[in-house]
Amino acid sequence: MPTLPPERSGDPGSASHHHRRVAESFGSDAARYDRARPGYPRALVERIAAAAPGPDVLDVGCGTGIAARLFAAAGCRVLGVDIDARMAERARAHGLAVEVAAFESWDPAGRTFDAVVSGQSWHWVDPVAGAAAAARALRPGGVLTLFWNAGRPPDELAAAFAEVYRRVLPGSLAARRSAADAPDGYAALCDTAAGGIRRTAGLTAPGRWHHDWQRAYTRDEWLDQLPTQGAFTRLPEPRLTEALSGVGAAIDAVGGAFTMRYTTTAVVSTRDGTTV
Repeated sequence: MPTLPPERSGDPGSASHHHRRVAESFGSDAARYDRARPGYPRALVERIAAAAPGPDVLDVGCGTGIAARLFAAAGCRVLGVDIDARMAERARAHGLAVEVAAFESWDPAGRTFDAVVSGQSWHWVDPVAGAAAAARALRPGGVLTLFWNAGRPPDELAAAFAEVYRRVLPGSLAARRSAADAPDGYAALCDTAAGGIRRTAGLTAPGRWHHDWQRAYTRDEWLDQLPTQGAFTRLPEPRLTEALSGVGAAIDAVGGAFTMRYTTTAVVSTRDGTTV
């Protein structure tokens, strides 16, 4: 499920934060993003809540509040931070508290948290400056958890989708990565996040968590979700329409529905007692 800048041709985890115009494009249809994007496994949310020393959670790059609502439902008190005012407005409509800022320059105003989390968005944050900001925002014993959903459709559909992207979007991220093994495709993002944590005083050496889960999609549900991915948000309308038509035909050919296999991978660290 590509969410990285389509113009990057090298390591997808190396400098995504330099392409924030792509990150900010998600808010162009915040309602669709909120409606169509997948959530996260309850087991991950419960694991983070159990590891945190208390209920106060800071959600970095909270978007429309997809992850934040899950933490709130688990009994946490959640504050979101997002760079896009349109996404923040949508999250507030769900009753969430959100402040609009780039996380690296966000002012916590003396507040600290038991957990700092980021779902599907830390690659838009400078990995070193972001880790330092997280360390400052965490209480001793607090947990930093950065996680991504990597999805892979059935092999037959993965090949069909890849063919559509090669034909309609040659050279794009979607064409380069759609047939790759999705969890491996997100390894670079995790490695970059872990590298930033290792360079940050006050944070323990990062570990990894993995949670496998599934979600069924109808043709219309998948076509609703596809334009919210970073490889598609800035496409000209004719190319997007052609891509959606090809993907829809591929889903129709397998019966009009499919099950996406997701692996949610998290990079996890703990705030120690070091002064930062």
